[in-house]
Parts: sequence; C-alpha cells; structure tokens
Amino acid sequence: MASSRALEVRSLGLVPYGEALALQRALVEERRADRVPDLLLLLEHPPVITLGVKGDGGRSNITADAAALARAGVEVHEAGRGGDVTYHGPGQIVGYPVLDLRPDRCDVHRYVRDIEEVMIRACGDYGVTAGRIRGLTGAWVGAAKIGAIGVRISRWITSHGFAFNVSNNLDDFGLIVPCGIADRGVTSLEREAGLSLDAAAVARRIVGHFEEVFGRAAVEAVAPGGSLTTSTCVVEGVERTARRPSGV
Repeated sequence: MASSRALEVRSLGLVPYGEALALQRALVEERRADRVPDLLLLLEHPPVITLGVKGDGGRSNITADAAALARAGVEVHEAGRGGDVTYHGPGQIVGYPVLDLRPDRCDVHRYVRDIEEVMIRACGDYGVTAGRIRGLTGAWVGAAKIGAIGVRISRWITSHGFAFNVSNNLDDFGLIVPCGIADRGVTSLEREAGLSLDAAAVARRIVGHFEEVFGRAAVEAVAPGGSLTTSTCVVEGVERTARRPSGV
C-alpha cells in the first residue's frame, strides 16, 4: 500500500479576514515553490462579509446598509474567490486548504465534491444527515446550508475553501442573501444535533475526514515558539486560474 501524502494543518484560532487572506496568498507562493507541504489552515473569523469575483461579487445581496454593518461591527472584504457573498463569524470553522492538486487530482469538480464529502461526514459524526443539492455547492441539511464552499485554484494550487457552521449565530446571516440563494436557509451543527458542541473537537473530526477523503496522514506537531499548533495531514463556487482568473 502506498504511503499517504502529508498535509500540515495549522490551527490559528480567531484571525481577522484581511490577515488570513494575506497569509493564504503568501503560502500559495510558498507551496508553488515547494518550500512548504500541502497545508490546511483551520480558523475562525471575527464578523465579516466576503465577496466573490463574478458580477458585483454579491454586493447586491448584502441586505444591510453601511450604517447597520458598522453598528454590528461587520467588515466587508473582496475575497478573490469563486462564488457570491457569504458571512463568517465566531463559532464557524473556516478551512483554507493550500494544496498542490498535481499530479493525480487535477479535477476542479472532484475537488469541490471532496470538500463537500468531508463536511457531510462530519455531520454524520453527530447524528446529522447532510447531503448535496443538484446544481448547488456545499453541504445541506434538507433545504438549509450547513457548509459553504468558495475556492480559488491557480495552476492547480488551491486557496480559500469552506465554512462549516458549528455554533455561530445564524441571525447574522440576515445581513445578506447567503451565497445569493434567496429560497434556501442556513443551519448549524449545534441546531441540527441539539447539542452544545466544542468547535475544536469538531475540527478534529474534520481533519480525520480529510485523511479519509484525500488519502492524507495526520501527525500533530507544535510550531517553533509554541505560537501555533500544527499537525501534518490536510465553498459557493469555484475560480480556477492559469495565467489569469477565469470563472468555472
């Protein structure tokens, strides 16, 4: 049996969106130069609305005005990923895989379906039946989205990723039309499972399912200085880029 390919998981805690975006951009170039292995960044964001690259990026799907956003302490950022508008906040696990999909996983749709599968399996760990909806991305419980996907792939190096609702305040999604889909709702793992959940424990489940789905091996380690816990192992729409961005 062939050995599993390693990915380094970095658990970063609560990170402002702009900082996480800059970190991803730097790590994409590091991965392209083969100075780091495949990575998965796991974190949470302070309240933020992020915009995709198609059309107006989803600005027309922000239902709150600037004054209301300011009162709520919610920032708005252009993300540079596929998909429409989405919301991130504490209690939501955000995963940013920085992977080189070469040589054997150069299939954008497979990559998105595999991320969906990771979230679907994590739901199952808590007795929640999740699945897919034809024509849409993400993980769904009935007609409510529990996990969103929005990725960017540049010369087969991935960035951005998924947002999995665990214990976040779902009322905050009222600031937007989530992913630009007006006739669907949102839900969380806590709501569906009827349990109080620890996000760190759920994150460990997600890492385990990345191992299964992507064929990776997880080995925990601590970064120099102890400032970052790492382990070696391993949204709405896709953007794929070669020489320049193009929608998929």
